[in-house]
Amino acid sequence: MATASFVSSVLGNTYWVLRHGKSIPNEKGIIISTMENGVLPEYPLTAEGINQAKLAGELFQVWLKKHNIPIENVRIFYSPFSRTKQTAEVVASVLNIPFESSPQCKAVVEFRERFFGPSFEFKDHNNIADIWDQDEKDPFLRPEEGGESAADVASRLGDAVETMEKELHGCVVMVVSHGDPLQILQAVLHGINEYKGPADGNFKSRVEAIKTHSTLSHHRQKFALLNGELRQVM
Repeated sequence: MATASFVSSVLGNTYWVLRHGKSIPNEKGIIISTMENGVLPEYPLTAEGINQAKLAGELFQVWLKKHNIPIENVRIFYSPFSRTKQTAEVVASVLNIPFESSPQCKAVVEFRERFFGPSFEFKDHNNIADIWDQDEKDPFLRPEEGGESAADVASRLGDAVETMEKELHGCVVMVVSHGDPLQILQAVLHGINEYKGPADGNFKSRVEAIKTHSTLSHHRQKFALLNGELRQVM
C-alpha cells in the first residue's frame, strides 16, 4: 500500500485507487477491454486475486481505524467489469458494508477498462505495450478502429470525479478499476495539483486545462499499479 505524495486543496473528498486483483484474463494473458466481454461471469478473479482484494480491504480498514474515519463516510465506486466488481465486493465484505443494497457501493461506468480497440480484444496482453508507446508520442491519438486515447479516458474519469465531488463531501472514496484508467486518473489528479494557471474552480475545467502531452504521456511509467495494489492519491 502506498500513500499520497501530494495533497490537493481542490477536492472535497479523499481518494484511494485499487486495481482489481489477479483475474482470469490476467492468468490467461489476454486483453478483455470491452464492456460486453468484461461483465461476463467467466472473467472473474482467480483465487490469488480474491486474496489480493481481501488484503487490500484489510489494509484500508487499518488506515480508516488509524485516522478515526467512520465507516459511514466510506464509498466504494467500481468499474462494472466482473473482475473489478468482485474486487469491490470482497473489500466491502472486509469492511462489513452491504454491497448490493448499500448506497455506499456503486458501479460507475466511467471507471470501466480502457477500450484498446476491437483488434486487441482477446489478444496477448503484451500487445498493450504498443498502446503505451503510442501514448508517449501522442496521448490524444486513438488506437485503430475506435479504441480510446489516453485523453479520452482522462475526460470520462474527469466526469466521474466531478459527479462525486458534487454529490459527496468529506468522504473517503475508493475507486476500484483497471490499470490504464487508474494510471491516467493519477496523472490527471497530479496534474491538477500542480496546475498554476487560471481556472474557474470547476473540476472538469481543470481537467481540460491540464490534459496535455506532458501530463498524460507517461502515465504508465509514473503511476503503474500491480494487481490488487491499493494507493492513496488525494
